[in-house]
Order: sequence, then C-alpha cells, then structure tokens
Amino acid sequence: MNSQKVAVITGASQGIGAGLVTAYRKLGYAVVANSRTIAPADDPLVLTVPGDIAQPGTGIRVIEAGLQAFGRIDTLVNNAGIFVAKPFTEYSDEEYDLIEGVNLRGFFEITRRAVTAMLEQNGGHIVSITTTLAEHADSKVPSALASLTKGGLNSVTKSLATEYAGRGIRVNAVAPGVVRTPMHPEETHEFLAALHPVGRLGEIEDVVDAVTYLENATFVTGEILTVDGGQQAGR
Repeated sequence: MNSQKVAVITGASQGIGAGLVTAYRKLGYAVVANSRTIAPADDPLVLTVPGDIAQPGTGIRVIEAGLQAFGRIDTLVNNAGIFVAKPFTEYSDEEYDLIEGVNLRGFFEITRRAVTAMLEQNGGHIVSITTTLAEHADSKVPSALASLTKGGLNSVTKSLATEYAGRGIRVNAVAPGVVRTPMHPEETHEFLAALHPVGRLGEIEDVVDAVTYLENATFVTGEILTVDGGQQAGR
C-alpha cells in the first residue's frame, strides 16, 4: 500500500476547513478537499472534489475519489456544517432539512465509507467539528437545531470510538466556541466575543491546533475537545 498518508476534509474551501487543508499538508498528508464549490488546487497532493455533502452519493464519491487518487484514507475531518441561531419556533421545515442534511446525513454517509476503508487498512482517525453549545446551551444564542445535530455528533463520536477502538480507528471531536470565520459578519464580533470568558473570538488556528493535537494523540479516542474560551466552565 502507498505509504503517503491521506486526510479527507469536508467544508474545505474557506474558514476552518481551508486552515485544516494547510495544516494537514504541513503534517505531510495528501488531502482530499470537499466543498459545495471548490476550485482545483495547484498542489498535486491536494485533490479537490466539489459536491454538496448533504446530497446522497456525495460522501461516497469523495472517499472513492481519494482512494482512487492516493490509495488510502487515514483521516476524515467532518468539518462541513450549518449553524443557524434563532428561536426554536421560528425554524422552518426547510431549515431543518438543510441543517440535518449537512450535519447528520452528510456525516453518516462519508464516515461510513471512510470507516470501511480504514478497516481494510487496519486503522485511521475520524474528527468531527461540533459546537460547545451542544453541551453548554446559552440563552443568548438560541440554537436548538445546532444542539440537536451537533449533539448527535458528540454522542456518536463516543459510540464509534468504543465500537472501533480494538480495530485501530480513533474517533474524536472538537467543540469550538464562536470562531472568527466568514460565517460571522464583522458587526456581530463584539457581541460574540463577549460570549467567551476570555473576551475574544476563537481563531481558525485555535481549532486547527486542536485537530492537529488529536491527530498526533494516539492514546486519545472518544474525546470531545472543547475549544471555547471558557464557555463550558460557566460565566
């Protein structure tokens, strides 16, 4: 088998995902980068695979493309996600379908195929990006559908970690606070920074560093690593 390690990253075109592509290349990994729209990369060890992870078939296609190009899948980072904060009764059926499709169905399909590949090569690592709000709700940020879906990812992280611990596959999650990405308009930053006891927004590098730590932490599995400026500790 090819000795070149390979990471698959969803939601890879901007923000945390783009930071993860750079970080895994620095670690020496080839990268399969997926997003709804993503341009071809100049780097021959970055394969871009456009497609909506919520659509049936996309997750399988991303993993198959990685296997065809590089021969193996060592890490899957489930970074693609949708976050919509609003009062519970104001969510529409369409918003539910959209959020559930990306956050849960997308996770299910691509992770199932990745685990199958990892079992054939005797090991691998799965990391999902969730949210601290799934475990530590905040009345200032009503976001029940984030909790419903990302909370499910936190739970399945522990379930899969125990299911596959004896077969060389580690499964972890990073639960960030609010991170400075294109998702959050500049005028909201002061309010969002105040949600964290440390008084600032998270940076992309904070989440990337956490994922990199988990990548190298071979004795860590089933961990929900909170990176939230102290939100989970209370205010």
